[in-house]
Amino acid sequence: MEMQIKEILGVTPKLMVVCGRIDEYRTAGIVTPMGDVYSYGILLMETFTRKKPTDDLFVGELTMKKWVSESFSQAVLSIVDANLLAREKEDFSENGSCLSMIMEVALNCTEDSPDERINMRDVVGRLTKIRQRLKGL
Repeated sequence: MEMQIKEILGVTPKLMVVCGRIDEYRTAGIVTPMGDVYSYGILLMETFTRKKPTDDLFVGELTMKKWVSESFSQAVLSIVDANLLAREKEDFSENGSCLSMIMEVALNCTEDSPDERINMRDVVGRLTKIRQRLKGL
């Protein structure tokens, strides 16, 4: 099966495992929109943390998703790119709040079960509200 995936999709199974999507391909055998939602969540995490799922930080059981999830409940601002949080700005707290909301969207996109993931229409709605909130600063 892994060889078929590599031949069809042109990506190595290792990369797909890193991104956490191999189980969906194995069970369903097809690419689904909810798999794309998962990928978008990973992309959001990459964008706002400046990390990649293949970084050396993520070894063994520690994945990007797990790292973000564990940090989200404790100190999400410690994992986001420091360049996004200019501390001298008076709106530091509000920026941090918006970044927390973005990471929450990313985690909603990367739920383990495709049925539990947020749909893209809701993702766009949430991100639009966050953008409007940032524009108001």
